[in-house]
Amino acid sequence: MQFTTKLIPVAIAMAFAGTAGAQEIVKIGHVAPISGASAHLGKDNENGAKMAVEELNAKGFMINGKKVTLQLLNEDDAADPKQGTAVAQKLVDAKVNGVVGHLNSGTTVPASRIYNDAGIPQISPSATIPTYTKQGFKGAFRVVANDNKLGGTLGRYAVEKLGAKNIAVIDDRTAYGQGVADEFVKGAKAKMPGVKIVGKEFTNANATDFTAILTSIKAKKPDLIFFGGMDSVGGPMLKQMKALGITAKFMGGDGICTEALARLAGDGIGEGTVTCAEAGGVTGAQEKVMTDFVARYKKKYNADVQIYAPYVYDAVMTMATAMQNAKSADPVKYLPELKKIKYQGVTGLIQFDNFGDIKDGSLTLFTYKGGKKTKMEVVR
Repeated sequence: MQFTTKLIPVAIAMAFAGTAGAQEIVKIGHVAPISGASAHLGKDNENGAKMAVEELNAKGFMINGKKVTLQLLNEDDAADPKQGTAVAQKLVDAKVNGVVGHLNSGTTVPASRIYNDAGIPQISPSATIPTYTKQGFKGAFRVVANDNKLGGTLGRYAVEKLGAKNIAVIDDRTAYGQGVADEFVKGAKAKMPGVKIVGKEFTNANATDFTAILTSIKAKKPDLIFFGGMDSVGGPMLKQMKALGITAKFMGGDGICTEALARLAGDGIGEGTVTCAEAGGVTGAQEKVMTDFVARYKKKYNADVQIYAPYVYDAVMTMATAMQNAKSADPVKYLPELKKIKYQGVTGLIQFDNFGDIKDGSLTLFTYKGGKKTKMEVVR
């Protein structure tokens, strides 16, 4: 009896110490296509999220004076809306404190309703369709400019700087592809009401043969072809344009604006004949910050940044900062801080307007020279 009695206080003390020493786990969900044609872009996004979470944990992330462990829950939506809503519900069921994602507009919008109904804040690092932040969901944010700016700017640039007068338009019928193509046409016509859209053709996000639509377009002699879609389609399309002898300039949005486009296009990439834009961009002293991030990313993953890893990284950091400012990871408590956040990130100053869109979002225009993606200019 004596022996047992002495052990009871010790056991209680040890149990108490273990409970007191346990750290709070804060779960952040991340969603992107890790399988399918856009898997290289999805992996880039996932790496950006991992990098942010690992750095925060390594520094001893604290909320309200207490050390907290961030746990990243990665999910694959395969750029498919049905799979996107399924993994969104999975993250809700896992009781995540916030979500960074999705990559594509077509998965971001349907998933956003699920997060909204569960009261979980969502920051997309790359979805550009205007609909996303116009649904009235108070927890929906994005850290890049939307299609109104992306497509509209490209349309004006095509007319003003590239001298395009006869334009053919192709889109992949996705929410993103069709949306950015429509905004491109609006921008081009606003700059020059007399511009002619000589052809409008459609493909799909998994297509590989564009002979029929390109042959139809060739007969109309456009001086520029705009494609709304992703690099996995744009690259082979450029290759087939080359084979058919189409010499028109080629333009697209952030979906094609990747390092991989040149590899996918082969000799169809040309020399300065492709113009594309990323939704984002930095100038001045911020360029060194971005360069340093790119170098850290390269060292960590032995791979080049594709497009949006820095924006995913900043989205995680922005969400974490809002939690610190609120002294809580409870979505109800940190959402108001997210709405008024001013976070100086790798990609610049992050602030949101009343809709949840990034304020003063910039765009970066690129071309391809010597098979390499080459920066032209940053516009706002």
